[in-house]
Amino acid sequence: MPARKSAERFPEHTVLTDLFSRTISYLRLSLTDRCNLRCIYCRPDGGEQEKLGHADMLTYEELLRVVRAAVSLGMNKLRLTGGEPLVRKGIMDFARQLGEIKGLRDIRITTNGVLLEQYAEGLRAAGINKINISLDTLKPERFAQITGADCFQQVWRGIEQARAAGFSPVKLNMVVMRGVNDDELADFACLSRDTNLHVRFIEFMPIGSRSRWNRDTYLCSDQIKQRISHLGKLIPVPRSETDGPASMFRVGSDAKGKLGFISPISHHFCDRCNRLRLTSEGRLRACLLHDAETDLRAVLRQDGCTDEEIRETLLAVVRSKPQGHRMEERLREQEGGCHGRMSRIGG
Repeated sequence: MPARKSAERFPEHTVLTDLFSRTISYLRLSLTDRCNLRCIYCRPDGGEQEKLGHADMLTYEELLRVVRAAVSLGMNKLRLTGGEPLVRKGIMDFARQLGEIKGLRDIRITTNGVLLEQYAEGLRAAGINKINISLDTLKPERFAQITGADCFQQVWRGIEQARAAGFSPVKLNMVVMRGVNDDELADFACLSRDTNLHVRFIEFMPIGSRSRWNRDTYLCSDQIKQRISHLGKLIPVPRSETDGPASMFRVGSDAKGKLGFISPISHHFCDRCNRLRLTSEGRLRACLLHDAETDLRAVLRQDGCTDEEIRETLLAVVRSKPQGHRMEERLREQEGGCHGRMSRIGG
């Protein structure tokens, strides 16, 4: 009876909307807070961060329950993040099980690329549709300085393997930091012009109580565009239904790839935000730049937890989703950024 009641209440073609008429169709899962790199914006003081215990993270079985519940509410797009999702044992079996969920039309992954040479073909075969690779520099020596690991060539081989496996487009995410990598903006832009890679410039966000973020390291998207203006006119690319928050362009009419700008601080996109996040410790977060979280792990681990209770928790978080963040105002008033840890929230 409960299963029949749930099916009646949440029909197959449910559309999930929040209080501001935004369709919520996208769930981002942080599978782990562990990572095989030590990037300066995740570990700004260079020290070790306390890791979650295995019991503190949701099991794959629990994650699958959450995803199925989300899909029954009308969510049809999923992204796997971390930490580094590919370091979690059993990721390939999990990906294959996700690919079998009816109604889940779009499964994506964000990775640092270190293990991608090994996993690209398997991810594609498992049903992963699209791939984003975090890459903040094209210089091997600087890569080691930013990430704490001398493995740029390994990551680049992973990028090539992803392309060979059939991922198209392959997207590269560059977090722009003044005085760190902003002298490479033109090189990345040219990469999107000369190859079919898609490059996205992401504004450095003030996330984490020990974040390296400050006004001196922050470069807004308008400044980034000015820095690359000598390359030629940026030609806007029309948005499609499945596009994310990036404003997309081509560097010239004959560009092979696309160039995107993700501007959560200077030109926030809250009016079209369609996502929820589930952190690696099982907390639902309705907004990346807002600290409010709901403990879904506690709900899942109650004796006799039903699918209906999972759905109701998801719905409650959707109803609590703020109309927008106040990050720019908070920074002006020196209130600071978000206090969550990016490795747990998910990139």
